[in-house]
Amino acid sequence: MSDSIVWLSTKECCERLGVTVRTLYRFIDEGQLAAYQMGRVIRVQEGDLLEFIASVRIAPGSLAHLYPDTGSPDGADVG
Repeated sequence: MSDSIVWLSTKECCERLGVTVRTLYRFIDEGQLAAYQMGRVIRVQEGDLLEFIASVRIAPGSLAHLYPDTGSPDGADVG
């Protein structure tokens, strides 16, 4: 079995992530996503993209600040 590197274009990365090229470049520039420049072309290793996706996964319970407290433990509206 070969351990060859699978290279993705910026377009392919954007399609997989559902983001614009500008957002992808920000991830790269901020060091969140590893990328490689070969001449004028920027490529991302598929493994690096998969690691990035795993690293930005939202932990359960971390978004509670985004919705109002209903006062009940299960979040159900008590009427």
